[in-house]
Amino acid sequence: QVQLVESGGGLVQVGGSLRLSCAAPAGVFNINMMGWYRQAPGKQRELVAAITRGGSTNYADFVKGRFTISRENAKNTVYLQANSLKPEDTAVYYCWVTTPARAYWGQGTQVTVSS
Repeated sequence: QVQLVESGGGLVQVGGSLRLSCAAPAGVFNINMMGWYRQAPGKQRELVAAITRGGSTNYADFVKGRFTISRENAKNTVYLQANSLKPEDTAVYYCWVTTPARAYWGQGTQVTVSS
């Protein structure tokens, strides 16, 4: 089963920064969209940011100006630079990629922002 590999989560203080990374295996071809969702306890999973193969980006309003999504197509890798973190950013962050055939999800990485 194809598994996306996430890294970069952890515990950070309010105002701090983290960089999340997610790599899809080399065998995943023709990746279109890549992105990040998050899910806080008791809440629904929500889109944080997404990026097309050509580099066009889309951000949720609650992260605009603080988070930056980027990707390296040659490495099948997507990044999320999260700055000025707030306690309400605490959640499990899930990587997501799509191909013409299907979507893939990462296992999730915990981000905890302490105040």
